[in-house]
Amino acid sequence: MDFDKPGTVAQQDPLSNYPLPGPPPETPAKRRWWLWLIILVLVALGVYYYRSHSNQAKPGSDSAASGAKGGRGGAIPVVAVRAHKGDIGVYFTGLGSVIPIYTVTVKSQISGYLMKVLYKEGELVHQGDLLAEIDPRPYQVMLETAQAGLAKDQANLENARVDLARYQTLAPLKAIPEQQLATQQATVKQIEGTVKADNAQIHSAQLDLTYCHITAPITGRVGLRLVDPGNYVTANDQTGLVVITQVEPISVIFTLPEDQLPALLPKLRAGVRLRVDAYDPKMKAKIAQGWLATVDNQIDPTTGMVKLRANFANHDGHLFPNQFVNARLMVEQKEGVTLVSTAAIQRNSQITYVYFVKQPDSSVTVREIKLGTTEGDDAEVTSGLNPGDAVVMTGVDKLQEGSKVRMQISGDKTPRGN
Repeated sequence: MDFDKPGTVAQQDPLSNYPLPGPPPETPAKRRWWLWLIILVLVALGVYYYRSHSNQAKPGSDSAASGAKGGRGGAIPVVAVRAHKGDIGVYFTGLGSVIPIYTVTVKSQISGYLMKVLYKEGELVHQGDLLAEIDPRPYQVMLETAQAGLAKDQANLENARVDLARYQTLAPLKAIPEQQLATQQATVKQIEGTVKADNAQIHSAQLDLTYCHITAPITGRVGLRLVDPGNYVTANDQTGLVVITQVEPISVIFTLPEDQLPALLPKLRAGVRLRVDAYDPKMKAKIAQGWLATVDNQIDPTTGMVKLRANFANHDGHLFPNQFVNARLMVEQKEGVTLVSTAAIQRNSQITYVYFVKQPDSSVTVREIKLGTTEGDDAEVTSGLNPGDAVVMTGVDKLQEGSKVRMQISGDKTPRGN
């Protein structure tokens, strides 16, 4: 207060001597509220995680909502197929190449000028057909010379034999020395050897004349001409005149892994004839059918593969030398097994299953199955289905356990079910 001025009373804030209050302290009830909120969030996350993983493990749960909707709206239209009894083959497949059983490079066995080429490129020739001719005149002259030498030596031999006979008569009478008789006997043997050499020379000349006419050593298809008429060819020419490949029959050499041999070799030893089908490189079209001929005698240590040869009749000429093909070897034919279309088979991370249609209420249930051999559009079912059972092939995305369906059997235009 100001006491200098009488009659006045000083004004003063009554709260000026007290500190301003801060924020109110947090109560225990408010802290518990935040704690419960965090716990609820964690529980919600756990429930979401559990449900999402359980839906993945159970077939049909991914489409539970759509299935439930379909169930409320009536039966779901689907296409089904029936399991049936049938036969299915067990195949081993390997990449192969078409190889002729015989390939021959035709070469000249004598030297001379090529006078004629009597084949057409690419045509089929038979064993013994005349392919080309070499000028025979030099070899005809050689033959005539050898024949003349033979005639001369044969005359000398006859004269020597006459002298020998005369000496054999005179020697006992001591009219000639014994040495002269022995010399004449040696002369006769010498001329006889010369006559034999002349005959061999004649045969050689005749053979050369035969070689002037070049014939096909095998039946097969001739390739492109390698030497034109008018060229001088030699007996040691490495190029040859033409290449002939046998195309009927023909073979395919293909490879298989060594771990497939235990299933194959016992059948070969037992004399079982195993079928081999040749397919194009894309495995779309079957080219030819043949039979396994043999297995190589060793495994390639660098690749672990073994070579096999299959023979094909190839009357239609669809297999061409050095063509790449896929060879499918049928090791076993399973008969009377339960088969189902591969389009009806479903899989997840745990099981292989189908949607089995129950009768008479036309509801579906998930049924686990075990598979054996699969070939094309068919698969062998070793357990889980019987012949005649109906399973859903198309429309499975709308199904869940217990869904009602209106099915149409594949190939049958009459819908069945509710």
